Amino acid sequence: MATVDSYILFIIMALPMAGAAVILLIPGRRVAAIRWTAAAVALAVMALTFYAFLAYDHDVGGFQFARTWTWLELPGPWPLGFRGIELSLAADGIAVPMVLLTGVVMFTGVLISWKIADRPKDFFILYFLMLCGVFGVFVSLDLFFLFFFYELAVVPMYLLIGVWGSSTDFKTFLRTKEYGAMKLTLFLVAGSVLIWIALIAVFAEGGLGTFNLLALRDAEFSNTFQVVFFPFLIVGFGVLAGLWPFHTWSPDGHVAAPTAVSMVHAGVLMKLGAFGILRVAVFLLPEGADRWMPILIGLGTVNVLYGAFSALGQRDLKYVIGYSSVSHMGYVLMGIATLNPLGVSGAVLQMFSHGIMTALFFAVVGAIYDRTHTRDIMVLEGMAKRMGIVAALFVVAGLASLGLPGLSGFVAELLVFLGLFQTYPVLGILGIIGAAVTAVYILRLIAKVFFGPLDPRWKDQTDASPIERFSSGILVGFIVLVGLFPFPFIRVIDTGVTELLARVAGS
Repeated sequence: MATVDSYILFIIMALPMAGAAVILLIPGRRVAAIRWTAAAVALAVMALTFYAFLAYDHDVGGFQFARTWTWLELPGPWPLGFRGIELSLAADGIAVPMVLLTGVVMFTGVLISWKIADRPKDFFILYFLMLCGVFGVFVSLDLFFLFFFYELAVVPMYLLIGVWGSSTDFKTFLRTKEYGAMKLTLFLVAGSVLIWIALIAVFAEGGLGTFNLLALRDAEFSNTFQVVFFPFLIVGFGVLAGLWPFHTWSPDGHVAAPTAVSMVHAGVLMKLGAFGILRVAVFLLPEGADRWMPILIGLGTVNVLYGAFSALGQRDLKYVIGYSSVSHMGYVLMGIATLNPLGVSGAVLQMFSHGIMTALFFAVVGAIYDRTHTRDIMVLEGMAKRMGIVAALFVVAGLASLGLPGLSGFVAELLVFLGLFQTYPVLGILGIIGAAVTAVYILRLIAKVFFGPLDPRWKDQTDASPIERFSSGILVGFIVLVGLFPFPFIRVIDTGVTELLARVAGS
């Protein structure tokens, strides 16, 4: 079993790529075979991520399921020999929940995309390539491959949005899907440039001839080096995490993307940015983290308030959820910046909670748009009378978003706030104000769209289909599970956070 466990992360990462290859061989006219193949691969991946989460030994902690293959040897006078570049895979208490999150969102996204009629073969190939990259980032211990998978996760988004997305066209507001795709790509590529500069600098300064994180952890980076290059990583990864003021690509990208891609985009891809800050920036440059975290927590506070107030003024359902994601990622950034055990653990749990919650949001909004062909809040009214299940699902996601006790959002935000009040109490107060604004726009949105008199134009609308109910039910189950039984997740997360913060304290 130990041997099988050492390959589990590679299998999880490789299965989406293998699934894309199998779908590539299926003739495009065999749509049913393509759909069932995609569903089978996604189900297998989700099952394996469950296994990895349950098999992770939180009593032992550290990096587990480790496996390494040498890819390239670099000759040179390196003190530790010719280690070069390796495909080195392992997961700690921070990565394991993210792997599980990705597996769940991947499978539910495939189900939500079941009815895609326009080139489903091409869609699922790109979708699986993107998710292969996501898994690779979460489990890579080699900075070269971490960056490679980071780009693999980002690049397919351009085509997925530009080809299968939708444009926003109100009388006073026009945003095409091509605009959203290009804006997203330009922002994320700009962030990637900063990341690559920092990674090359770390490789050269470390002088060990390797990109391996665990080896570079023991390298002696000067205080000046850490202070200079830490912002490169914060901004580079922060762009994908929706860090203000580099967040503007995110709402437009959310809105333009097809439903499943919106689920992955907001539910998982934005977490890659926050994960990169923890895994690379804080892990390798702890003295830089100590110096720059007050700036990050200030920007994270702006995220929370700006995102919440912006969501309050939107009339497109997807834009509300898009700006809500910017606000909730602000809590993640604030929790990370506290460098406090409670705050950082809360940030990681918030990454998981928000990933599930926002995937449910976009699944529900997609169901509404498929039937009404509009996301305009001003014309949607009384939908609960015809779409009761959809309304109930949206209410669950909304209550989790505003932090109702018993749902996942409450536990995660509580830990973040506890960490904030131990480190930056004034900013903790501002964070609570942001949570209050969240409650206002969520409750107002629920009242306007789902309750009140039914607009006659929606009297013939149908409720959620069985496949939409099943996929959304999985997401609801996780929201409730984490809300009622958070400690299995917190115990796993704490093992990774404790080791990370011990390194910062030791610096």
